[in-house]
Amino acid sequence: MESRSLGLLIVLLGAAAVVVGLLVGSGALAWFGRLPGDIRIERPGVSVFIPFTSMILVSIVLSLLLNLLRRHF
Repeated sequence: MESRSLGLLIVLLGAAAVVVGLLVGSGALAWFGRLPGDIRIERPGVSVFIPFTSMILVSIVLSLLLNLLRRHF
Protein backbone atom coordinates (compact mmCIF):
# COMPACT_ATOMS: atom_id res chain seq x y z
CA MET A 1 0.00 0.00 0.00
CA GLU A 2 1.55 3.29 -1.03
CA SER A 3 1.79 6.17 1.44
CA ARG A 4 -0.87 8.27 -0.32
CA SER A 5 -3.56 5.61 -0.01
CA LEU A 6 -2.50 4.89 3.57
CA GLY A 7 -2.86 8.59 4.38
CA LEU A 8 -6.31 8.66 2.80
CA LEU A 9 -7.32 5.60 4.81
CA ILE A 10 -6.20 7.25 8.05
CA VAL A 11 -8.13 10.43 7.20
CA LEU A 12 -11.26 8.40 6.40
CA LEU A 13 -10.98 6.47 9.67
CA GLY A 14 -10.59 9.75 11.56
CA ALA A 15 -13.63 11.24 9.84
CA ALA A 16 -15.65 8.12 10.68
CA ALA A 17 -14.56 8.40 14.33
CA VAL A 18 -15.71 12.04 14.40
CA VAL A 19 -19.10 11.11 12.91
CA VAL A 20 -19.60 8.29 15.44
CA GLY A 21 -18.56 10.66 18.24
CA LEU A 22 -21.10 13.25 17.13
CA LEU A 23 -23.84 10.62 16.93
CA VAL A 24 -23.04 9.34 20.43
CA GLY A 25 -22.86 12.88 21.80
CA SER A 26 -26.21 13.85 20.33
CA GLY A 27 -27.94 10.74 21.68
CA ALA A 28 -28.70 9.32 18.24
CA LEU A 29 -27.17 5.98 19.26
CA ALA A 30 -29.00 5.66 22.58
CA TRP A 31 -30.70 2.51 21.27
CA PHE A 32 -27.36 0.76 20.88
CA GLY A 33 -26.86 -1.75 23.69
CA ARG A 34 -30.59 -2.05 24.29
CA LEU A 35 -31.44 -4.25 21.34
CA PRO A 36 -33.51 -7.41 21.65
CA GLY A 37 -31.04 -10.20 22.41
CA ASP A 38 -28.76 -8.06 24.59
CA ILE A 39 -28.75 -9.64 28.04
CA ARG A 40 -28.77 -7.46 31.15
CA ILE A 41 -28.85 -9.06 34.61
CA GLU A 42 -29.05 -6.78 37.63
CA ARG A 43 -29.05 -8.16 41.16
CA PRO A 44 -28.09 -6.47 44.40
CA GLY A 45 -24.32 -6.06 44.24
CA VAL A 46 -23.97 -7.62 40.76
CA SER A 47 -24.61 -6.23 37.31
CA VAL A 48 -23.91 -8.26 34.14
CA PHE A 49 -24.36 -7.01 30.58
CA ILE A 50 -23.82 -9.28 27.56
CA PRO A 51 -24.44 -7.40 24.27
CA PHE A 52 -24.96 -10.33 21.87
CA THR A 53 -27.13 -8.56 19.29
CA SER A 54 -25.20 -5.30 19.44
CA MET A 55 -21.88 -7.05 18.77
CA ILE A 56 -23.36 -9.06 15.89
CA LEU A 57 -24.54 -5.76 14.39
CA VAL A 58 -21.07 -4.22 14.86
CA SER A 59 -19.48 -7.28 13.25
CA ILE A 60 -21.75 -7.10 10.20
CA VAL A 61 -21.17 -3.36 9.71
CA LEU A 62 -17.39 -3.65 10.10
CA SER A 63 -17.27 -6.64 7.73
CA LEU A 64 -19.17 -4.68 5.08
CA LEU A 65 -17.00 -1.59 5.51
CA LEU A 66 -13.73 -3.54 5.40
CA ASN A 67 -14.85 -5.45 2.29
CA LEU A 68 -15.71 -2.15 0.58
CA LEU A 69 -12.35 -0.65 1.56
CA ARG A 70 -10.49 -3.74 0.38
CA ARG A 71 -12.21 -3.62 -3.01
CA HIS A 72 -11.62 0.12 -3.36
CA PHE A 73 -7.91 0.13 -2.46
